[in-house]
Amino acid sequence: MGTLTIGAVRERAPGERRVALVPEAVTLLRRAGLDVLIETGAGSGAWFTDAEYTDVGATVVPQEELYARADAVLCVGPPDAETAQSLRAGQTLIGLLEPLRHPTLVAELTERGVRTVSLDLLPRTLSRAQSMDALTSQASVAGYKAALVAADSYDRFFPMLTTAAGTMRPAQVLVLGAGVAGLQAIATARRLGAVVSAYDVRPASRGEVESLGARFLDIQSPPNGEPGAGQGGYARELTEAEQRAQREALDAHIARSDIVITTAQVPGRKPPLLVTGAAVEQMKPGSVVVDLAASDLGGNVEGSEPDKTVVLDNGVTVIGAGRLPSAMATAASTAYARNLVVLLRHLVRDGELVLDPADEITAALMGGGTS
Repeated sequence: MGTLTIGAVRERAPGERRVALVPEAVTLLRRAGLDVLIETGAGSGAWFTDAEYTDVGATVVPQEELYARADAVLCVGPPDAETAQSLRAGQTLIGLLEPLRHPTLVAELTERGVRTVSLDLLPRTLSRAQSMDALTSQASVAGYKAALVAADSYDRFFPMLTTAAGTMRPAQVLVLGAGVAGLQAIATARRLGAVVSAYDVRPASRGEVESLGARFLDIQSPPNGEPGAGQGGYARELTEAEQRAQREALDAHIARSDIVITTAQVPGRKPPLLVTGAAVEQMKPGSVVVDLAASDLGGNVEGSEPDKTVVLDNGVTVIGAGRLPSAMATAASTAYARNLVVLLRHLVRDGELVLDPADEITAALMGGGTS
């Protein structure tokens, strides 16, 4: 029986600095009896040198050699079409492959005999899979960074300060969406001293929001009284009528806020529009809006664009913050690599990678079209 070989590739998406494996993770995989290949320069964006990988037992190789030798290829985001051609039948591709957004890519790989394991298909309701939940780990990084980005762009203090020159009032921060990213944004803004309010379509989020010292907005949503929670631990997609009623109820709160951080996303779908252009126009000059959901599918804030900051004519700064985990590449990569180590420990049995569709975790991860 041969030794299973795992290979971590260098990410090629513009602005992506994360890497699938960090040296700490290599050590754990080597102890588990796996051979580890790292593509040359794969960790440089997250400040991990090739020498650090070789010091813990990995072999640093060019891209062509990695694809030729690896039984399983680890990535962060989905590969581009050219890179995907390097994968061969019998290999397994593991990463945040976004099969709901890239069904053609997954289907083509499956047709060529490449097995796909997508961490973004893992239901958050499986308690024994929490330690391999990469969406949660990356959302936590994004929420933390969002609060820091907002504080850096806001030209006043977050906390209340009493000085010889007088008292400075605290910033009023509104967080829309109380999932993992939203809760981390709330906690970080609170630690910075802001007065924080939050809202989520799931009424059950109230307890989590209030436990962090924030105020949960009393807005009935969805307006028809149906629960806002969907499958897998995510919020469900609201109807257009529900979204419109929600936005109208939120507008007054948005206008009174100094900082608005939006985090609402529906996996594989266009993010819900929570903050309209009209609502932003009512905000005070100097206010800041950070849209974590900004992507090529749209965002929570009307007019926001991914990776772009715009100061509007009324003095409000709108930040399309779609790649915040990459902005904290070292921390995000470390968390992601730990998720992968746990996943591989679950999938590897007697030195072989076993994808058993009868296992509920494996079945969920293979939902992108793997046979």
